[in-house]
Amino acid sequence: MLQTSKKNRVLTSLADLLRQNRAQIIEANLRDMADYPEMDEAMKDRLKVDEKKIDGMIRSLTQVASLNDPEGKTLYTFTREDGLQIENRTVPFGTILIIYESRPDVTIEAAATAFKAGNRILLKGGKESYHTNSFLTQLWQQALEKTGIDTHYVQYLHLTREETQRLIKENTHHVDLIIPRGGENLIRFIQENTTIPTIISGRGNNFLYIDKNCDFEMAIRIILNGKKRISVCNALDKVLIDENLPNIQERINQLVSALKSNEIEVLGNSSVCALDEEIVEVNNEKVLYEEFLAPKIFLSLVPDITEAIRLINTYSGKHSATIVTNEFSQATHFMHEVDCAAVYHNASTRFTDGGEFGLGAKIAISTQKLHFRGPIGAEQLVTNKWFVYGNGHVRE
Repeated sequence: MLQTSKKNRVLTSLADLLRQNRAQIIEANLRDMADYPEMDEAMKDRLKVDEKKIDGMIRSLTQVASLNDPEGKTLYTFTREDGLQIENRTVPFGTILIIYESRPDVTIEAAATAFKAGNRILLKGGKESYHTNSFLTQLWQQALEKTGIDTHYVQYLHLTREETQRLIKENTHHVDLIIPRGGENLIRFIQENTTIPTIISGRGNNFLYIDKNCDFEMAIRIILNGKKRISVCNALDKVLIDENLPNIQERINQLVSALKSNEIEVLGNSSVCALDEEIVEVNNEKVLYEEFLAPKIFLSLVPDITEAIRLINTYSGKHSATIVTNEFSQATHFMHEVDCAAVYHNASTRFTDGGEFGLGAKIAISTQKLHFRGPIGAEQLVTNKWFVYGNGHVRE
């Protein structure tokens, strides 16, 4: 069991190394960017590392170092009449494999979260971020070595596609938990081909519902914020509008104008298109399932909150959903009935993030209900173990 002080020294040392090697990190990232000139805007946004992203990595390391250590907490104690002492404590999962696409910041932030919980980490990034990930892993190794900790605690796997698939299928590296960070194809392959426990960081496709009694200016601000970044899983993709909203045509015109001013393509079904000719009509049900990862948004009218909840529970990625309303009772009903990891009242879905929720860095946003749901921080990257102390006790 690693001492908390040693864990924190590794994290603060790594933060210092990031500060000292800014130019080299950006240089490595520029090599990756140059190797894939045809990538789309969403991938480019995920892959790019600039001063702001490095600052974010440093901030995450500092926050994780300041958090309480989740390892070794006593959850339950019981002493039997015969003196047998029983304790239940938190322990690390063991070895966590993080498989991810494009995002070099995962190499720092996700690994730091797992490390703080006492886990060993195997990193397998995409080939598009090879140079950046390799350099960041070298900094990890330096921070570990400087603190006198086995450098095998954080390793980067230089595996071919075939070797990676064999690892997933046969557990060639004795992995205790897999956390995939990537597209639906990656997640589906892992789910269908491994017996290793997995925490699924699923797709976004987040919804917002505009109630008939709301601050519409607030709704517009929240919607625009939801599209501020297109490559992230907490981005907003769908807006459901109560058809009983007062002055509905004028307000939809106002919303569409604001979206188009921000270069966001506006799609909608026939009912909403009848109210604004600038909306591109799409009546295919498939669009409701789609996570856009692009500067576009889909609008639809709904008769009431019941239908809004039904649509969200049917089509969303079960990630995040928000309601804009002046009625607290409506918000309460919405938040209890919507089946998403994070539900909001009068706030942007973009807050679904470990750092924003006070967890420091996050390793993923889980859209499943076991082992944990929502942003996964260090507190969620432990399991439990029973410690029983006796003195020749036998069960009669």
